[in-house]
Amino acid sequence: MQSRLTLQLGDITAAKVDAIVSSAHENLLEGGPVHSAVHKAAGPGLMEECELLGDCPEGDARISGAHDLPYAFIIHAVPPTWMDGNSGELEMLSDCYRRALDLARTRGAKSLAFPSLGSGTQPQIPLELAAPVAIRTILSYLDEYSMPEKVVLVCFDVPTYQIHQKVLRETLP
Repeated sequence: MQSRLTLQLGDITAAKVDAIVSSAHENLLEGGPVHSAVHKAAGPGLMEECELLGDCPEGDARISGAHDLPYAFIIHAVPPTWMDGNSGELEMLSDCYRRALDLARTRGAKSLAFPSLGSGTQPQIPLELAAPVAIRTILSYLDEYSMPEKVVLVCFDVPTYQIHQKVLRETLP
């Protein structure tokens, strides 16, 4: 059986999907490298719309238009800030993935691309902890729902890709 979850190395703004997820801070106006790349590619209209959307709590997500990007919409996910690992961060990270998947499903997206949420800017969740949460949450969701039909986890660098690849190999039957 082929997994509906695939990994890809590269730029999320070039993913061949219906919608993408961007990692943002609570104000939706700031974020790390993925956030910056998405905003740059989408054009100034995205920033204006994010200002209107207002704040989003950690572990949740909001949806906007895609503006200059070729997607139906963009989901802005707010991963938790890493404290010590004992403050519910991993559960909140899982909630973040599920919330983004819920938004995509209810909007009818057949395919969705995620970055590695929460593991790219300081204070970041250690990738060795974030990757299993991402893989297991997405696979669990895909087992539960028929939509989206395909999820791509886009890794921005080789170490991120390799860790997710290892976790995916160990998780799939």
